[in-house]
Amino acid sequence: MRIAVVADGEGGGWLRPLDGESPARRVDDLAAAVRAGEAEADRPRWVWADTRDVHPELVRAGVRVERCHDAALVEALLLGYAGRHGEPRSLGAAWARAHGRPVPEDPLEPAGEGVAAQPALFEADRSTLPPGTDRLDALVEVHAEQSRRLAELPGGISLLAAVESAGALAAVEMSHDGLPWRPDLHDRILTGLLGPRPPAGRRPPVLADLATRIGEAVGREVNPDSPAQVLKAMAWIGHPVDSTRAWVLERIDHPVIPLLLRYKELSRLHSANGWAWLETWVDERRDTDGRRSGRFRPDYVVGGVVSGRWATRGGGALQIPKAVRGAVRADPGWVLIRADAGQLEPRILAAVSGDTALAEAAAEDDLYARLAVHTAGDRERAKIGLLAAMYGQTGGDAAPLLALLRRHYPRALEYVDAAARTGEEGGRVRSWLGRTSPSPLGWERRTSGPDGDRHRRAHGRFTRNFVVQSGAAEWALVLLASLRLLMPGAVVFFVHDEVVLHVPRERAEEAVHAIDVARERASTVLFGDTPVRFPLAVSVTEGYEGTTPPP
Repeated sequence: MRIAVVADGEGGGWLRPLDGESPARRVDDLAAAVRAGEAEADRPRWVWADTRDVHPELVRAGVRVERCHDAALVEALLLGYAGRHGEPRSLGAAWARAHGRPVPEDPLEPAGEGVAAQPALFEADRSTLPPGTDRLDALVEVHAEQSRRLAELPGGISLLAAVESAGALAAVEMSHDGLPWRPDLHDRILTGLLGPRPPAGRRPPVLADLATRIGEAVGREVNPDSPAQVLKAMAWIGHPVDSTRAWVLERIDHPVIPLLLRYKELSRLHSANGWAWLETWVDERRDTDGRRSGRFRPDYVVGGVVSGRWATRGGGALQIPKAVRGAVRADPGWVLIRADAGQLEPRILAAVSGDTALAEAAAEDDLYARLAVHTAGDRERAKIGLLAAMYGQTGGDAAPLLALLRRHYPRALEYVDAAARTGEEGGRVRSWLGRTSPSPLGWERRTSGPDGDRHRRAHGRFTRNFVVQSGAAEWALVLLASLRLLMPGAVVFFVHDEVVLHVPRERAEEAVHAIDVARERASTVLFGDTPVRFPLAVSVTEGYEGTTPPP
């Protein structure tokens, strides 16, 4: 059973079962009505315009639905499949497109506001429907049209639509639950690295000292926050460079270089995850024992990257630096369980390419060690060769390694080579489930000039990796979708190929078992009976950096 849902913005809304017989009904308490539906043995799949319009308030009311159909996410997948990336995907846009009317632009997405944001009762309507159009009728029409389009496409895209929608549910739930974060430990880490917190607009003491020492090493005052001044300073000391990137500076032998690199590192920490970030993104409270605790609540963007990987709307959840991970601590009596899918992309390549030799290697715990039989036991060279195949590196040490891998794993190498050739011709490629790469913008103009070959090769590298990275994103998404059902409320963090659960210590064994079940389910759902193994490194700790809890 599928039930269309529209919120009224005041806690109520309308429901309509999509069985062709049942009428719509008005409810004053939408959360209670959905809770009643979830309590039934045959739980429905809820159909709504955008998960972010409804699910946050349901979660705040203690309701977590099992399944949904997110019309906006599904519309984006269908548009992408048709080579129409970037076209509006809201309910209003989908409805207008189905009726042959002018398609409205999607509303601007709000930037993440952190803990200062005030939750609305139900989020503002993002449907952009014409005035007077019944939202429930429009949603029912759009769902029917999307279902028709999905039925005409290969089955994988329907599965992708389902798990993408499940990912939207998980994203809302993780933002609500938050990653446990100790503000006092974060402050202690920052103070240890940067010195005491400075007044607004001033550099922390350690950065101020480094800036002074940089000027002394150069022989003139330099603002290390200004790339232009750093470039002038490098020319002044006889080492002109065209970039202040770390890898460029590292090649120079001069006493100022270690100071500049350290300044860049600490300045990045201060700006991206310093005290201002802490106040904006981590809420704070006191436990019953008086200890400070809090939650980091990132605003996830499901499918925010064209490959299907997630992004965030502020907060930088996908790039938490190691320096501040020590602030991530489980609540008293609880543990964090990290599950990290190592070597995921090469294992995906083995599965999607059908290369039996590579699949045999991927049946091992360490795929690269197995490949090393072809590189005189040199695991690192084997790894470099396979990464070069997936990312399109052809020069230097990679060239002979690629030739070696092509002899032993021809189907796998041809799989990514074919994707690269398609990209070099301006074509699109599809993931295992059907997510489609975007067409390159301005292709004729960009490839007709003197840099045409460079643009063709660049797009070929993109499509080469797309077919692997998107498959990895799909595997991780199925894993996440399974875990949120097996351990409701336990999943608190997700980044590419790693998931973190926060559970009471006595449920740790249950959670580890659930992770193993979800891992097997992800592999079976996507690839059936495959010899490729997708091992997860699972750790039960009190802190993100691996403090093991007492027995």
